[in-house]
Amino acid sequence: MLATYYTVKESGEHEIVIQKSRFIAQIARATTEAEAQAFIEAIKKKHWNATHNCSAYLIGEKDEIQKANDDGEPSGTAGIPILEVLKKRNLKDTVVVVTRYFGGIKLGAGGLIRAYGGATSEGLNAIGVVKRTLMQVVHTQIDYHWLGKVENELRQSPYLIKEISYLDQVEVQTYVVEDQ
Repeated sequence: MLATYYTVKESGEHEIVIQKSRFIAQIARATTEAEAQAFIEAIKKKHWNATHNCSAYLIGEKDEIQKANDDGEPSGTAGIPILEVLKKRNLKDTVVVVTRYFGGIKLGAGGLIRAYGGATSEGLNAIGVVKRTLMQVVHTQIDYHWLGKVENELRQSPYLIKEISYLDQVEVQTYVVEDQ
C-alpha cells in the first residue's frame, strides 16, 4: 500500500466555454474499475443529449488500470488529453468525464486536445487535489488534569486528533503517520 498519494478532494464539476462549445468536467474518486465505469454511465445518462461524453481514469497504486475514451471525437483528441492531465498531476484513483455540448464552431484536432486537457485541468483546480497519507491511530490514556496541556500540544503539532473519550481516564486517539 502506498504511504502517500494524490487524489481529488471530492466529487464535483466545473464548466468552461470555448468557441461557443460548453465543456463540463465531472470528476470523482474511484478505487475500482467498476466504480469508474458506473460514474461514467451515470454522467452519460445525466447528459444524454450532449454531443460527446469523453472520459478517462487512472486506478491502482501503480496506475495498473488506465482507460481513455474519445466518445466519437477524432481519435486521440479527447480521452488521451484527459488521461495525460491525470498522469502529469500524479493522481491516483481518479475518474474524469468531460461532456461537450457543440457550439457550432469546429475546433480542429489541436483545439480539441487543448479544450479537453484544459477543461480537465481547470476542473481539478476548482475541485481540489489532496495528498492522502497512510496513518495509524495511537491511543493514549491520561489523567483529567493533563487534558488541557496534552490537547493544546496536539493541536499545535502536525498530529490530528481523531477522538477524545471521557471515561475513568481521558482517552485521546491521535492519527500518526504510519512510519513514525
